[in-house]
Amino acid sequence: MTEISERYARLADAFADKIAAVPSDRWSAPTPCENWTVRGLVEHVVSSQGIFLGFVGESVGDAPSVDDDPRGAWTAARTVVQRGLDDPERAASEFEGMMGRMTFEGAVDRFLSVDLVVHGWDLSRAAGLDDRIDPRDIAHVRAAAESFGDAMRNPRAFGPEVQAPPGADEQAKLMAFLGRTP
Repeated sequence: MTEISERYARLADAFADKIAAVPSDRWSAPTPCENWTVRGLVEHVVSSQGIFLGFVGESVGDAPSVDDDPRGAWTAARTVVQRGLDDPERAASEFEGMMGRMTFEGAVDRFLSVDLVVHGWDLSRAAGLDDRIDPRDIAHVRAAAESFGDAMRNPRAFGPEVQAPPGADEQAKLMAFLGRTP
């Protein structure tokens, strides 16, 4: 397992735990992502895995829908991504993506792992769960987000930066940088 594979596995496990902890009455609750419910956010994260798998000729395959089984849908998607990361040939597969030529492994780390942290926070906030982010993940997401430049400021990614509260910790500063009110 590489560092990237291990990071994805850890973040994917944490996201699965969050899905499992969503109270039944919170699936239609709004999230910090405008116009998304908790279920819609999970659907976005699941479908993003499939998009990146498609870049290297893979797919999620048969999987339950998020409407019927959110955790099962997540498990199916993340299993295929993890298998690709754990296969050195697949991990090194290159494709032409939104930000130029990338390897599957590099794209997963730069986009999907970042999404798992940020949308894990969104999910936690909306479902009333613990929203603390591991400090090493804060540093990883901040570095990735800064590398996106202005491309990250669009409706399909992150909103405009908001003001972090006085005395904010690194997590609150990151979320403010990403357009979320901490």
